[in-house]
Amino acid sequence: MTPLAKKSALVTGGSRGIGRAVVERFARDGAAVTFSYLRDDDAAAEVVRSVREGGGSAWSLKSDQADTGDVGRLYDAAASNGGGLDIVVNNAALALGGLLADTTDEEFDSVMAANVKGTFASLREAARRLRDGGRIINVSTVNTVLHGPGIGLYAASKGAIEQFTVVAAHELGPRGITVNTVSPGATDTDMLRSLNSPEELDAMATMSPLCRIGLPEEVAAVIAFLAGPDGGWMTGQNLRAGGGIR
Repeated sequence: MTPLAKKSALVTGGSRGIGRAVVERFARDGAAVTFSYLRDDDAAAEVVRSVREGGGSAWSLKSDQADTGDVGRLYDAAASNGGGLDIVVNNAALALGGLLADTTDEEFDSVMAANVKGTFASLREAARRLRDGGRIINVSTVNTVLHGPGIGLYAASKGAIEQFTVVAAHELGPRGITVNTVSPGATDTDMLRSLNSPEELDAMATMSPLCRIGLPEEVAAVIAFLAGPDGGWMTGQNLRAGGGIR
């Protein structure tokens, strides 16, 4: 039997990058997966098609994580598609780079609404709806401990998510629900390439003892471990999936 057979999962931001890799991995592991996306209808449709052609179950729903009403509707859909809900991966995020001195109030509000308020709203719904023994995995970044110029806003938003994780682990532990963070390092996604030059990507590769940047599928494997039966004794933890970057 596959490790997530008869499980229902919700993945936010599942149409590309790490989120897509998680959707595809969960589906291969036997879960019925509902995922959200914000803009790219074609990319979301391609994920659903790919999963179903492989014999898995996946549904997509356009949803704005910054809208708490949308978050509630997303959970309604996931519970309906999967006959309940067992696993939540909070992956959707808005990444904006820039020096603190150049960051506008509007940029601050946008990032905090999507990353902090959106994850909070999702955790609130998960706490109310997840079946006992469930799993919550929040996606952060190694940039909360690997500091540098231009990442202050993004790192701050992810730092808040890491604090939500630890508190939620204590609140939901009596129900057997685990809550963990996975913090990817440099991972080969469209978002990473859009924010960094080829020279910067090469420099990131040299920071890892493995001498390369990671793949979305490698981060998804860590998330799948926490979501599966072998991850049941891990809670309140932050697993840095960065190829040794720390």
